[in-house]
Formats: sequence, C-alpha cells, structure tokens
Amino acid sequence: MIEVAIMIEGQYGINWERWKRLGRTVEDLGYAGLYRSDHFTEPEGPLEDALELWTSLAWLADNTERIEFGPLVSPVSFRHPVITAWQASAVDNLAGGRLRLGVGAGWQKREHDAFGFDLLDTDRRFARFEEGLEVITRLVRSERPVSFAGEFYRLEDAVLTVRSPRPGGIPVVIGGNGPRRTLPLTARYADEWNAVFLTAGKFADLNAGLDGLLREAGRQPEEVHRTLMTRGVFGRTEAEVDGKLGGVPREDLDAAVIVGTADEFVDRLGRLEEAGVRRVMLQWLEADDVDGLEAMAGSVLPQL
Repeated sequence: MIEVAIMIEGQYGINWERWKRLGRTVEDLGYAGLYRSDHFTEPEGPLEDALELWTSLAWLADNTERIEFGPLVSPVSFRHPVITAWQASAVDNLAGGRLRLGVGAGWQKREHDAFGFDLLDTDRRFARFEEGLEVITRLVRSERPVSFAGEFYRLEDAVLTVRSPRPGGIPVVIGGNGPRRTLPLTARYADEWNAVFLTAGKFADLNAGLDGLLREAGRQPEEVHRTLMTRGVFGRTEAEVDGKLGGVPREDLDAAVIVGTADEFVDRLGRLEEAGVRRVMLQWLEADDVDGLEAMAGSVLPQL
C-alpha cells in the first residue's frame, strides 16, 4: 500500500507557531511522515520566516511519537557533513529511530551568495557532494572510528557517540532525477531514492534504470526504498480546488502535480504505486490549511 506524507517548504513563512501546528496535525491525522526543505530563502521575491532545519526537527523528534520525518534535502554546500551527521544522530536517537536523512549538493544561488557560501560549478559541486556522502555514510553507519581523506573533507579515527538506535544507522535519502549524477550516487550510497515531480510513467522509467545501476554496484534493488515528492492541491469539491489554484488553469500545472478531489487523488496515487512508488511526499504550500489536511486524511487515506 502506498503511503502519504506531507512536505513543507520551510522558507515559505514557517515559524514556530506554524511548525508546531503542522507537526501535531500530521501526527494526529494518520499521515506517514512530515518532511521539509532546507533553505534560507526562495530564489527570488520577498523574505519570509524560515525556521532553521535541525532546530525544527529536534522539536518534532521530541513532540511526536509515530511519524517519520526529515529534510528533503539538506545541502552539503552550506552544512558541513560532519555536523549534519552529528545532528542527525542526536535527533534520530531522540526520536527513537524515525529520522530519514535527505542530503543534496545544493543549488540555489541567492542563499549561497547572501550568506557567503561557495556553491561551486556543477562538476565540483557534485564532487563535493560525493565526498560529503562518504563522510556522512561512514559516520552514521559505523560504530567504529572511521577515516577518510578527500579534497574537501577529512576524517581521522572519527566516531559519533550519541547514535541512532537502529543497528544499520540512519537511512540516507538522495533526492533528484538526474540519470548521469544523481542516480549513480543513489545506487552507491542511498537507502532511499526520492524522485521529484515525476509522472508515473517517467518514474517507472527512471526506477528501472536505478535497478540496473544497483545491480552494477553489487546491490539488490530492494535495498533502496522508492519515494516521490510532488505538489498536492486537494479540495472537497472542484470549486474548492479551483479556488486554491487562484485562477491558474489546471492544464498549466506541471503534469506531475496531483490536483483534484478525493477520487482524483486516489486514482493518481494508485498509478504511482503501480509504477513503484512506496511513499508520496505531497508538497503542501498552504501551511495554514489544516482544514484541507483534515479533509484529505479523512477522504483519501482510507481508500489507499
């Protein structure tokens, strides 16, 4: 059965009041998880509240009991992988093993320029990301001291002591659709692949390609969990859906957006499940629309 989780853009006015309300709502309504982005700002436009990632996840770990959660995704470009691994280990320990650690290379120029972080060109950015994955996976998966010597990062007999309660460590999630860089890194390092804004057909194609890459890497396809992040626009009625779209015609939306009433959601989620998706993280841009989350939980989740 496909699972449904909620994904929040943390830079879209998320403060403590909104985050606490969202956390309690997602926990109480039966969603599988709550995920969020890790950004200082949007690429353009006015600045809104942007609650810092790990502070918010620590609160979630201590104030929920059931849901899984994590970043989609946290960039190594402005978070050192050692500190990310250390924070993640502590948060997962606090949560009793419910964190899923999404990491990425970084991409947004505005936030890097504003706060003085080097984004780098694409080739070097992914070289740094691969080293960051080496550092993170070695630290969170090994209880023994580990060493590593790279261009960007170094470890020498390093070990994290407040650890995840899970014997294999925290599941590492890599997000993205790129067949040349992202999927090979997923096959080598990840416990979960999180695709982004894909239709069922496109997901199935990339999913099959990932299976091949995993076999080439000496791994079995079932070793990597398959999930998808895409926008959801839900309404009880067609008129309510149109109101949330604010006049934007549905045909102008990305084809991967799940938009409509309960029947339309169930149909689209069923097609994604057939394509191999095991969990959908619905990007919920209306952070104050708790009523919509309640309506979707009551009408969609029981049909899955």
